[in-house]
Amino acid sequence: MIDLVKLHVKAGDGGRGCVAWRHEKFYANGGPFGGDGGKGGDIWFAVDTNETTLMKLKFTRKIKAGNGMPGLIKKMHGKSGDDIIVPVPLGTMIRNATNGDLLADLTKPGQKVLIARGGKGGLGNMHFATARNDAPEYAQPGEVGESLDVQVELRLLADAGLIGFPSVGKSTFLSVVTRANPQIAAYPFTTLEPNIGVVQMPNGRSFVLADMPGLIEGAGEGKGLGHEFLRHIKRCRVLIHVIDMSGAERNPVEDYEIINKELTTYDLALEKRPQIVVANKMDDEYAQMYLEEFKKKYPDVKIYETSTLEHKGLDEVLYAALAEIDKAREIEMEAPESTEETVVYRYEPKKPDFKIVKLGPGRFKVDSEKIDRLFDTVDFDKEEETYQFAMTLQKMGVDKALYEAGARDGDQVIVNTFIMDYKE
Repeated sequence: MIDLVKLHVKAGDGGRGCVAWRHEKFYANGGPFGGDGGKGGDIWFAVDTNETTLMKLKFTRKIKAGNGMPGLIKKMHGKSGDDIIVPVPLGTMIRNATNGDLLADLTKPGQKVLIARGGKGGLGNMHFATARNDAPEYAQPGEVGESLDVQVELRLLADAGLIGFPSVGKSTFLSVVTRANPQIAAYPFTTLEPNIGVVQMPNGRSFVLADMPGLIEGAGEGKGLGHEFLRHIKRCRVLIHVIDMSGAERNPVEDYEIINKELTTYDLALEKRPQIVVANKMDDEYAQMYLEEFKKKYPDVKIYETSTLEHKGLDEVLYAALAEIDKAREIEMEAPESTEETVVYRYEPKKPDFKIVKLGPGRFKVDSEKIDRLFDTVDFDKEEETYQFAMTLQKMGVDKALYEAGARDGDQVIVNTFIMDYKE
C-alpha cells in the first residue's frame, strides 16, 4: 500500500503584459493598447472516492501548473494557465515537507483545497499612460507562481480498527464480519498492508472496520512495520484489541501489555482511545486457563470471548463497538474544532515584501525576493523600464522605508546588483 509520497509542486507563472499601440483608421495617435498577461495556473488537491492509495503519485517527482500567456494587442488579455487538480483518497493529509506544517486534512468526500497559487499576470502598457508619459513603452512582467515541497500522507478513515499481534485472528475476524477478503495464513505477517471493510449490522446500522497489521514489540519506536501502520490507527474512533487466548505463540497477558505500551509510545493520545478487548480462539483447550489469568490480572477490563473460527461471540463485539463509535461521534460534534489536525489549508502569515538593511554610514540594501525577481526582468539600458522600476519601488513603499531607516540625499541604495543614489 502506497500511503506516503513527497512531491515538489510549482504553480504557473503569470504572463508578461504587452507593449502595443492602437493603429486604426481615425485614430492616428491611438496611444498604448497592450493587454494584460494571463494568470498562472493553480495547484489543487481534491478527494476522489475512486482512489484508495497514493499509487498514482509514487513515481511523480514534480507537479507543475501551466504558465499564463503574454498579453496581446488591442487590450486583449492573455490566456490563463491551466490549473492542476490532483486526485487523492479520502483521509489524505498534506504537509509542508520543509517545516512539517499541516496544509490540508481531506476528510470529506468532494473536498478540494488550494495548495499552490499561480502568479498574477503583468499589466499591459495601457495601464502606465500618464500626463507626463502618454506613450509608455513598458509592461509589467508576470508574478512567479508559488512553489513548495509537500509530503502527502494517507491515513485510513475507519470507525473501528483491529489491533493486536500478528496471527491473533484479526484478518479472520474482518473476513467473517465484512465482505473483505484479506490474505489469511498460519504464519506471522500474513497481512502486510491494512485491509478495510464495512460491517452491516442486523439492525440496519453499519460502520467501517480496518485490520491494522504490523504491530510487534518496539513498533512505537519504528521497529518492523510499526510507524507504517500506527499512523492509520490514529484515525480510528474505536480500537478492537484482539488477543490470542490460546497461548499457542505468546502469553496473552504479556501481549495485551506490550501492544498498549507500543500505542502510548507512538502517541499518548491513543491511551485514551476507547478500546474493546477481545479474547479470541476460545475454542482452544487452554484458552479458558489463560482467560482466568487475564481476568485475575485485569479484573476491571471487560473482555469479550470469541471464536472467529466457529463464528461465536462476534455480534456482541460489534454491538459494543457500534455503541463506542456513537459516543465518539457525539464527542466530536460537541468538541470545538481542533486547529492541529483538522485545518484545511492554512496560509502562512504574509511576510513583508521587503526589508531595509543598513550596511554602514550612507549605505543601505533592499532585501526582497519579490523585488529581486522583478529586477531580473528589467533592462536598465532602457530609460523607460528603469523609470517604471523606480516607480514600482516607490509604490511598494521602499522610498518611505529608506527615509525612516535614515537614508538621506546622496546615500547609496543597493537593489540586487544595482547601486542607486537616494533622493528625497
